[in-house]
Amino acid sequence: MITGNLLILIFVLSLAVLFFAILKLKIEPFLALITIAILTALSIGMPLKEVASTVTVGFGNTLAGVGILIGLGVIFGQFLGASGAVEKIAQAVLNVFGVKRSSAGLALTGTAVSIPVFFDAAFVILSGLIRSLATKTGISVVSFVTALGVGLIVSHNMIAPTPGPLVVAENTGAELGLFIIYGIIVAIPATLVGGYLYGMFIGKRIKHSGEVEEIVIEKADLPKKEISTSLSFTMLALPIVLILTNTVSQLLFPGTAIASIFGFVGEKNVALLISVFAAIIFLRPYIAIPNNRLYSEAINSAGMIILITGAGGAFGAVINSSGIGDHLISTMQSWSIPVLLLAFIFSQILRASLGSATVALVTTSSILGPMVGELGVSPILLGLAICAGGIGLSLPNDSGFWVVNRFGKLTIPQTLLAWTGGGFIAGLTALVTVFILNLFAGILPGL
Repeated sequence: MITGNLLILIFVLSLAVLFFAILKLKIEPFLALITIAILTALSIGMPLKEVASTVTVGFGNTLAGVGILIGLGVIFGQFLGASGAVEKIAQAVLNVFGVKRSSAGLALTGTAVSIPVFFDAAFVILSGLIRSLATKTGISVVSFVTALGVGLIVSHNMIAPTPGPLVVAENTGAELGLFIIYGIIVAIPATLVGGYLYGMFIGKRIKHSGEVEEIVIEKADLPKKEISTSLSFTMLALPIVLILTNTVSQLLFPGTAIASIFGFVGEKNVALLISVFAAIIFLRPYIAIPNNRLYSEAINSAGMIILITGAGGAFGAVINSSGIGDHLISTMQSWSIPVLLLAFIFSQILRASLGSATVALVTTSSILGPMVGELGVSPILLGLAICAGGIGLSLPNDSGFWVVNRFGKLTIPQTLLAWTGGGFIAGLTALVTVFILNLFAGILPGL
């Protein structure tokens, strides 16, 4: 297979051709992604007998993680929307944060939720709030998509016990409790700058249809009776709480029967399945739409989202197999730049090239973690710089790119400006915060 700098050129060209196919030739993204994945595999010299299997395995592995989740999440969202629960929750957010700061409220909500819940699951669960808040406030849908997406991805990368930060803390030898505390300190300004402030800025400059991937309620289909705010929040929180019980039980009762039971109930797919049946039972009195219609609309919505998300995973698998990540790391190790900045750049480039924030964090921390003593920097700050690099530059080889694109009903350029751009700014903000903390190294606990 091809090695060296030519790999980087092929990666850049493959993205350019992908954007051209989708934006100019108007090819369906699913078809474009699968085609470009195969052409990229051939371009890097992958053996013919491995091309199809690499694409297929990448597609399948991605859907193994999010396929069921997306289907259940859309059904769950249909019931929340049809019952009026989403409207109630949106009104509660407005009551607490006010109209002008409602997107900040959604961003911080996302940051809190994504600590125990994976990004894809959390975005699917909370995406129903976007259109409702946009309608009530007059603020652009793009602003809320950016706020929610960035809020979720920041904590997904910065705050343990999500897998990426957890492994980073382990690989760098950082004390986990302090790593979590400083992770929260870094995550808040990153969320507010990249999600809220940038979201408001870009939302005023992008024209959006006003639609998101959720049920559209006709006048005749309005809820039979008004649902309470408490029941609305209970239903929204149910899958989140179930997933959180999994995390907590593994920390408090590792290896016990309690951990096994909650590990099963709190597995993201099982938790969402339980939540769907709870919604069917407890929200039915508020819904005028027949169940079979809700299911049909949900399946129609989920089908293309699942296909495109899987295709994004296939493209990412081809790039990952090319060895571009190893080449980039070996090239950058000779650069003479501050170690915290180097850690950020390592992680950022791997995030962009491999399409996975978690893989970027694990890979970078595996390389730099053992060197923390000779690098002369705090393990916590090194780890946080690595985590900051994994936040931004989500590209079409990242399945999360397509989840945000489809659920937010954004065009490709809008997704790049809002989601990719917002994440990049959030990552830079996180890095700046790490450098500020570094000024107090030796004074603040653990630094």
